[in-house]
Amino acid sequence: MSWKDYLDSINEAKRYKKRVSRKSGKGIERSLKTLLDLGPQKKGGYKNKRARFGKKKFNNISAPPGAPGGLEEAEEESFRIQSELQPDLWEGDKLNDEVRERLLEIAEDFMTGLEVEADIEDIRFTGSLANYNWSKYSDIDLHVVADFSKINSDTDLVKAFFDAARMRWNDIHDIMIKGYEVEIYVENLNEKHKSTGIYSLTDDEWIKKPKPDSKDIDFETADKKAKDYADRAEYISREVIAKKKDYDQAIRMIDRAKQKIRDMRKVGLESEESEFSPENIAFKILRRDGVLGNLTDLKQQAYDAKMSLSEE
Repeated sequence: MSWKDYLDSINEAKRYKKRVSRKSGKGIERSLKTLLDLGPQKKGGYKNKRARFGKKKFNNISAPPGAPGGLEEAEEESFRIQSELQPDLWEGDKLNDEVRERLLEIAEDFMTGLEVEADIEDIRFTGSLANYNWSKYSDIDLHVVADFSKINSDTDLVKAFFDAARMRWNDIHDIMIKGYEVEIYVENLNEKHKSTGIYSLTDDEWIKKPKPDSKDIDFETADKKAKDYADRAEYISREVIAKKKDYDQAIRMIDRAKQKIRDMRKVGLESEESEFSPENIAFKILRRDGVLGNLTDLKQQAYDAKMSLSEE
C-alpha cells in the first residue's frame, strides 16, 4: 500500500465509523492501533492460515522456556559472547562489500515500493549480527532512517504506516544473506536506538562500535520472566478463547500482556546491562519461541469470533 492509499483508507474508515456510530449509537472500538496490530507476525505466526488454538494445545505450538520439549533457541549458548564478529558478514571490523551492497539495494527497493516522498537519511545494520552476541538464530536487522516530520506533521500516523508496511514486507519476503534472514525496520531521525553496535551502510562506517566484553547474563531470571508471559498466553487460549468466553476480556488481556512485554524490554535496555539484561533476554526468548506471534494470532481470533454472527 502506498502512502496515498494508506491515507485514503484511513479517511474511509473514519467515514464508516461515523455512519455506524449514527446507526448504533455505540461507535467502533477498533482504533487505528488495533487495525495495525491485527494479523499474523513472522516470528511464530501462521502464514496463509489462522491459528486454531481451540483444537491444539498451546505448548505444542510454542513451549514456554524451561518446559519439556522447549525450543532449542532458548538455550543459554545462543546468547553467549563470541570472540569475533560473524566472519561471513564481516572482514575484520568492516562489513563485507557484497553484503553491504545487497542490503542497501533491499532497503531502497522497500522504500521505493511504498511511494513515499521522503529522503532516506541513513540505512543502518544493527542487532546481534552487528555485535559479538550473534548466534545461528540471529536476524539481520536492517534499519531505514527517515525524517517522519517531512512526510506528515502527524508523526504517529507515519510511524503506524511504516510499521504496517515493514510487517507486511517481512511477512511475505524470505531473503537470506549468508544464512541469516533480513528483517526491515523504519526508524525516525534522531530516534533513540538502544544498541551497542550500529553500522551505517550509507557511510560504510561504525556509528557505535561494539566491544567484545564478557557479560554475565542472569538466565534464571530471564527464563522466569519469559515463562510468566508464555503461561498468560496459554491461559488466554485455553480458558477464554477456546471456551468461548468474554472476547473483549481476551483482547484486553492480550493488549495488556503485549504492553507489559514492551515495557519490560524498555526497562532492560535502559538499564546498565542494556542488551544483556534479563528483561531483554526474556523478550528475545518470547520472540524466538513464537509467544509474541501467538499473542497476535490470539487477538485476531478473539476479534473475529467477537464480530461473527451465528447462522442461527
